[in-house]
Amino acid sequence: MPKHIIIDTDPGIDDSLAILLALASPELVIDGIISVHGNVSTEQTTKNALSILELAKASHVPVYKGCDLPLVKESLLSPETHGDSGLGYAQLPEPVTQPKAGHGSDYIIEQIMSRPGEITLVALGPLTNIAIALRKEPRIVKNVKEVFVMGGAIQHTGNTTALAEFNTFVDPHAAHIVFHSGMPMILTPLDVTYQCIFMKDDLDRLLKIDSPITKYISDSTRFYMEFHDEYQSIEGCVINDPMTMALTFMPEICDYQDLVVDVDISTGVGLGNTFADFYNYGKKPKNMKVAMGVRPRMFMELFLKRMENLCSKIR
Repeated sequence: MPKHIIIDTDPGIDDSLAILLALASPELVIDGIISVHGNVSTEQTTKNALSILELAKASHVPVYKGCDLPLVKESLLSPETHGDSGLGYAQLPEPVTQPKAGHGSDYIIEQIMSRPGEITLVALGPLTNIAIALRKEPRIVKNVKEVFVMGGAIQHTGNTTALAEFNTFVDPHAAHIVFHSGMPMILTPLDVTYQCIFMKDDLDRLLKIDSPITKYISDSTRFYMEFHDEYQSIEGCVINDPMTMALTFMPEICDYQDLVVDVDISTGVGLGNTFADFYNYGKKPKNMKVAMGVRPRMFMELFLKRMENLCSKIR
């Protein structure tokens, strides 16, 4: 039976690729997409989610608007990474479909509580919506099937500060709530995602298929590749979120450790730093499974084949 997922996301170039991967994967059914602030404003991430679904002829998937701001700290967007629209150089039409009425956190609660043990959350952006849902209805902890989180940098340098990864830094207080919630959680940090680089050769392979989706992937990732080259001296671009999505149905891409993981919410240079107590000095229960090793080309081959299949259907 396919796995029912709700995607909480801030599209975002790699977020949009993760949505496309989910749509291309028969192992998954997307029950809804919740937008959140992050790469761009929530107004824009909502539009982007709707536009990506329309591009892939999947406008039946409901989109709910989520939180506009972090819980405590000031907002932080990333136009230098994803462009002013959040989708790089891609120019998609204004979406015809509209977001559903109601707040995204309420949709999360409604779905999890009405179908205990059936819903997987896939969190690809700041964790504000999920933290709000936990505060509104703590019983979702026992009723959610599992939660996949793209975020943090355990033994890797940060990509937003010297220590902090973007999603966690944008709303560290929300991450702190989620990490300590007791939900069954799988974390995909930069330690593994930064080994999965989408190269120009990979893009050229996709461009052999004439499809609006291959054009979109080309236009969006060209901006992303330019950013990675200029700011991080990386050839190609890191596609964090599709790798996290792939783990929902192909966990063997990574190797995992059960760890005690926390996030720094103090002020100062450590704010948003995600760290693991590998030796469990604090004698605390391990609160999540963390992907710490990866088979990059296994993931990339999966991603490319799924995109080829999707693009072949949508011309």
